Amino acid sequence: MPKMKTKKGAAKRFKVRAGGSIKRSQAFKRHILTKKTTKNKRQLRGITAIHANDMAAVRTMLPYA
Repeated sequence: MPKMKTKKGAAKRFKVRAGGSIKRSQAFKRHILTKKTTKNKRQLRGITAIHANDMAAVRTMLPYA
């Protein structure tokens, strides 16, 4: 049986925390920032956990994480 491969795009985007939750960075912060408000850009900083509905899909992309 061959080894399962990790989806490298997902490995760059998600990290599994010690408790088992998966963290991700916020979207919509890369470009076209002039039309976004300062409050909106400030709230897009930092990291957040992925939604529970996406947990199974991300787990299959990261079999060894």
